[in-house]
Amino acid sequence: MAMNSDKPIIWGAAAVVVAGAIALYLYAHRERVAPTPPASDQPVQSAASAPPPPATSAALIEYPVAAGSAPDDQAPPALDQSDPVFLKALSALPGAQSLEKLLVPENLIRHIVVTVDNLSRKRVAVNQRPLKPTGGPFMTVSNGDQVVISPQNYARYQPFIEVVKAADPQSVVRLYYHFYPLFQTAFDDLGYKDAYFNDHVIALIDQLLATPDVAAPIALVQPNVMYLYADPALEALSAGQKTLIRMGPANEALLKARLRELKVQLLAQRREHP
Repeated sequence: MAMNSDKPIIWGAAAVVVAGAIALYLYAHRERVAPTPPASDQPVQSAASAPPPPATSAALIEYPVAAGSAPDDQAPPALDQSDPVFLKALSALPGAQSLEKLLVPENLIRHIVVTVDNLSRKRVAVNQRPLKPTGGPFMTVSNGDQVVISPQNYARYQPFIEVVKAADPQSVVRLYYHFYPLFQTAFDDLGYKDAYFNDHVIALIDQLLATPDVAAPIALVQPNVMYLYADPALEALSAGQKTLIRMGPANEALLKARLRELKVQLLAQRREHP
């Protein structure tokens, strides 16, 4: 979707899970730098310059999640009946009140998984987002003979940033691991029958952390109705990396810090529960 329509698909997971704050929140946004094709339930082919995290064979799982030990009456429900239980669990997390205002409460786990998958790719499925669109129009400003992203645009992400600040990575990871079988099922349903979702999540975090730090002002070009990044190297990045840059240097730095904390917890809790 055009930058000038600027509506998010979040990230999420990737926010809700991937960082409660991906921070993956990082959320993916439906306000895209480049045109977005019709939304699809299937993974979108990524650009050669921004490959998705590799699909990992079940025999080569790098970051396994321990089998759940919760009693039957606390075990996760079936995926298609999981929204009420998952929402209730989310409501117990720090910052939940702010998060609930942003959530699209239907098919949450499926939409988080789609978003996590799409963030590593060139395009995203805009009709499958766990969060509501970012408010207000995408803003630009002239800088000499260039058009750049307006610094005022960064404030549009403040509600999401407040959720990220309030999120406790340790609690988010506990929740994610408790519901992990449902995330894996949703990932399998995308066609990744021989891949492992937790490996995909950690690979995405690493990809997002590798996003280049771009000093403002960030130049744009408009060859048609769509805004693109003027720097071809930025335009070739994945959807998640472009979203980080579009949120502004300060927000990007905060999100990267939270992603690092999230990865630490993902690895630590996995070691605690081999």
